[in-house]
Amino acid sequence: MAKGNVLVLGNSGVGKSTLINAVLGENKAETGFGIKGTSSEITVYHGEELNFNLIDTVGFEPPKAFWELEPKAIKTVREWCKTAALDEKAEKDINIIWFCVDGTAAKLFTKTIKDLLRATSIWKAVPIIAVITKSYSQPDREKNIKMVQDAFASASKTIRPRAILPVIAKSFYLSDSVFAPPEGITELIDITNELLPEGKRIAVDVVSKYKLERRRAFAQAAVLSSTAAAATVGAVQIPFADALLLQPLEIAEINGIAAIYGIRKNDQAKLLRNTIVEVGTISTAAKAAISALKAIPGIGLATSVINAVIASGIVAALGEGSIYVFEQIYLGNKDITDVDWVRKVLESRFAGSFVDKLKGVLESVTDGADTKDIAKQIYDIFVQGISKK
Repeated sequence: MAKGNVLVLGNSGVGKSTLINAVLGENKAETGFGIKGTSSEITVYHGEELNFNLIDTVGFEPPKAFWELEPKAIKTVREWCKTAALDEKAEKDINIIWFCVDGTAAKLFTKTIKDLLRATSIWKAVPIIAVITKSYSQPDREKNIKMVQDAFASASKTIRPRAILPVIAKSFYLSDSVFAPPEGITELIDITNELLPEGKRIAVDVVSKYKLERRRAFAQAAVLSSTAAAATVGAVQIPFADALLLQPLEIAEINGIAAIYGIRKNDQAKLLRNTIVEVGTISTAAKAAISALKAIPGIGLATSVINAVIASGIVAALGEGSIYVFEQIYLGNKDITDVDWVRKVLESRFAGSFVDKLKGVLESVTDGADTKDIAKQIYDIFVQGISKK
C-alpha cells in the first residue's frame, strides 16, 4: 500500500524535529535550540510502521537580506510542491499539512499563516492540522487554541485547520520531581490516519498497536529519568533506613506514566497511585528488600554508592511495575479499582529477584561510580531488559 505524505511546517525552533522523532519513535530528525533552524532543506522521513511519511522543511524565518523577496521556507516548499505536483506517479503528493505553532509563544502573527498559505498554495484542498508544540501549561491550552483560530480567521476567509491539537513531544522537566510527560502524540497519529485518503489509511488494530508502542516508549523514558534522579537523591551519606526520601520522585513518576496511558485524575486514580507509592516506600516488601541489601556481606562500597543503587533500583522496579499496571488498565484487561491486584503486582517487583539483581549491580560498581551510569545499569536490568523479552 502506498504511503501518504505529511508536510511539516512552522517557524524555526518551534519543535518540528522533536515532534517528528516523537511520532516516528526514532531520533531521525536533528533537534536543536534557539532561533536557528536545524533543517536546511526538504527532508523526507520514512516511518517503517506508519502509513505516512513526514516531510520536514526549513523554518519560516524572515528574509536574511533586503534583496530576498520572500522567506526561504516559502520558496523551498513552493518549488518542492511544484515538482511533486508534476510527478505522474504522485509519490510526492501532499496529503496532510502539520502546521506547528509554539505553545510558549504569546502571539501567532497573521503573516505566519499567510506564509503558510503562500507556501502551500498549490495544495489548497489539503487538510491542515495545527499542532501546538511545547504545550506544557494546561491552563494556556485554550488560549493557544483560540490564538490559532483567530490567526487563521484573520489570514483567510475560507481556510481553517481541520484539527487544532496541543502536544508535548518530549517530557519537560521543571525539577527532578515535577515534569510534564508526552501528550497528544498518539492523538495526532489517529487524526492523521483518519484524514488520509481512504486507500492510504491503515487498519485500526495496526494503529492501536503502534500507539501502544509509543506510549510504552514514552513511559520507559520517564522511568529512566526518574531512576537517574533517584540515584542522585540516594547518593547521600546518611542511613537509608527506608524509601520515604523517594516519595516525591515516585509520585511524579507514577503520575507521569498514568498520564501517558490516559489515566484520568480522579478518586480511583488517586487510590491506585497511593497504593503504588505505599508499596515502594513503607510496604513490608520494600523494607525487606532494603534490609536484605544492607545485610549483604563483603560489599566494600561507600554508603553513597550503595544508597544510589538501592534508591534507583526501587524507583526503576516501581516504574516498570507501574507501566505494566497502567498498560493493563489502558487495554481494558484490568479495572482501575482492583487495588489488591495492583499491590500484588508491585510487591512481586520487590521479591527475591529484586535483591539478586541489585546485588549484581553492587558487585559490579566501584566507589566513585557516576550516578548516571548506575541509573542506566539499573534501568537496563529492570525496564529495558524486560521490554526486550
